[in-house]
Amino acid sequence: MVHKVAVIGAGPCGLTSVKACLDEGMEPTCFESSDDMGGLWKFKEVSEPNRASIYRSLTINVWKEMMCYSDYPIPADYPNYMHHSKILNYFRMYADHFKLLQYIRFQTKVKSVKQRPDFSRTGQWDVVTETRDGYEENHIFDAIICCTGHFNYPNLPLKDFPGIETFEGKYSHSWDYKGPEDMHGKRVVVIGIGNSGGDIAVEGSRVAEQMYLSTRSGAWVIRQVSDNGLPVDRFNTRFVHIMFRLLPMRFLNWLGEKKLNSMYDHAMYGLKPKHRLFSQIPVINDDLPFRILSGSVIVKPNIKEIRGSTVVFDDGSTAENVDLIVFATGYNYDFPYLPKNAIYKSGHRIGLYKHVFPPILEQPTLAIVGFIHSDGAIMPQAEMQARFVTRVFKGHKKLPSNQAMIKAVENDTKKIAKNYVVSKLTPLQVDFVEHMDDLAKDIGVQPNLLWLFLTDFPLFKKVLWGPVTAYQYRLMGPGKWEGARKAIFTQYDRMYQPLKTRQLNAQQSSTTGFLIKLSLTFMAGGAAIYYIHRNPTTISTLVSKLRPQSV
Repeated sequence: MVHKVAVIGAGPCGLTSVKACLDEGMEPTCFESSDDMGGLWKFKEVSEPNRASIYRSLTINVWKEMMCYSDYPIPADYPNYMHHSKILNYFRMYADHFKLLQYIRFQTKVKSVKQRPDFSRTGQWDVVTETRDGYEENHIFDAIICCTGHFNYPNLPLKDFPGIETFEGKYSHSWDYKGPEDMHGKRVVVIGIGNSGGDIAVEGSRVAEQMYLSTRSGAWVIRQVSDNGLPVDRFNTRFVHIMFRLLPMRFLNWLGEKKLNSMYDHAMYGLKPKHRLFSQIPVINDDLPFRILSGSVIVKPNIKEIRGSTVVFDDGSTAENVDLIVFATGYNYDFPYLPKNAIYKSGHRIGLYKHVFPPILEQPTLAIVGFIHSDGAIMPQAEMQARFVTRVFKGHKKLPSNQAMIKAVENDTKKIAKNYVVSKLTPLQVDFVEHMDDLAKDIGVQPNLLWLFLTDFPLFKKVLWGPVTAYQYRLMGPGKWEGARKAIFTQYDRMYQPLKTRQLNAQQSSTTGFLIKLSLTFMAGGAAIYYIHRNPTTISTLVSKLRPQSV
């Protein structure tokens, strides 16, 4: 029986894994190599080797209601899209509320994790840790949860850029970027049009002499501020998800691309990619189109070669006197502390059953939480994974045979290749709602729409038509939270709250609009009556034209 669990990493995945262990009555010990929680979201002025890094201005591109944990809503007065400092504050509040800090050992690095000699019987692990002072300690744990992420090792593909050794300026990876200070008055090329590349190009273009954004394949760019000024995530509903299952993907791609091109023509802006909209997670950036329109950012194709301070692109065009190149070219991933025989490879990716469990171990006591790439925030997905993992550890959920798990992993790999256009650097690609529902079904917490329709119709409407927030997975089953229903009904209140910074007489505005519409209706009706009165044969003539013509 699993009791003692080692959680590696105290970022958003590690924190919720510690809580999930406590919820199931287990004893977690969380090892964090740095001096603070937060993982990726802990900003530091100098990037630390083998640790995730963010820039000073980073604001999350996921709506706060779609990124929070399922039983702890983000404060109502927090902005809808939060700066990294606010996110870290939220993690601190979460850890304090659920009393998680006492289970975290900071400045303690995990050096190795190995199966014990009797692993096939006990499922136990030997863990070696090292403190900041170099003191090593040996531990025995019943189970391991890895939460070290996949943004730790920058990918710098210099060999793909002939002539880089002749470059006369400076080059770096986006992992090193903290702000645009070094770009003042410079000519800069950013390589890569992911979210980081787009952010850096936009921010740097405000101070650079000229900013170039080089992309090999292009990207679909969507806005965070969507129709009626609402967060774009608000439209990620169960109804929309059902439509994605019923309607042809070709039609959905056409409809979505038409919507995006109505805001700015991606071909005209040089952004149009080779892939369809829903084949890859889009870039989320409200500012990039205007920076392109103003000439501050010039979109260019892939780089053919570099000659001194000149960058030559595939179309033969050049950027002269370039001072700085920023490689926003993604990350490699690794779990250096894990034994090689614990990792299963499916194609070029690590294969995990349900995107969590290695499928080749004799005992299911090792899990990797948060090793996914998705159209949603990692926080609620990691929480759902942790809930699933701890249910397995406690024996409430039994995994299938190794052979069956390997078959499922291979099917997932084929599905990723079929449905998505992803690079070899991308970890396991999942659909947010599909992944959440799949795990929730195994745990026993997936919302039952039919039951809600019959027993709580107002809640049914919120669950079907409203955004798929994590609160939905606390309505029933193990881990049920009594505040879940209220959290769902008040999620829009928390959306509007930070916007109420200038009080307006909304009722007067609404009444005025109604009176204008009513006046226009009366005017149109009066005009019609007047016209008919002056032309009495109008109606009979119209009716005669509607009758079928006889031959």
